[in-house]
Amino acid sequence: MAVEVHLVTPERELWSGEADMVIARGVEGEVGILAGHAPMLIRLAIAPLRIRVNERDVVAVADGGFLHVTTDEGTTRVDVLATGAELATEIDPASAESRLEEAQRRLAERDDEEGRAELARALVRVHVAA
Repeated sequence: MAVEVHLVTPERELWSGEADMVIARGVEGEVGILAGHAPMLIRLAIAPLRIRVNERDVVAVADGGFLHVTTDEGTTRVDVLATGAELATEIDPASAESRLEEAQRRLAERDDEEGRAELARALVRVHVAA
């Protein structure tokens, strides 16, 4: 059995299709979703998201949001409603490095929650793009 997956942001649908597994990081830890998973709703952390399809991973970066799992009549559906997201294949490594340097400069000048979130977004993109 497969898991029906929909990865969306307010702007667009990044990926949808059938997968073997979804691996995501919530604010309280990592979760793996297989077919038949119990219904759940988790708040996503700024972190990589892996969608396993035929032993290969489709990797994305989720900038927070929610992951919702439902199983009805044997069909498991995972909706990733991300605040912002990019597929790893869309991330330019040079731009990611530049964004990281800018976030580090900004945080050095003014340490605030928005700056720390921007640094987290930049770090995960550099990691995923590598």
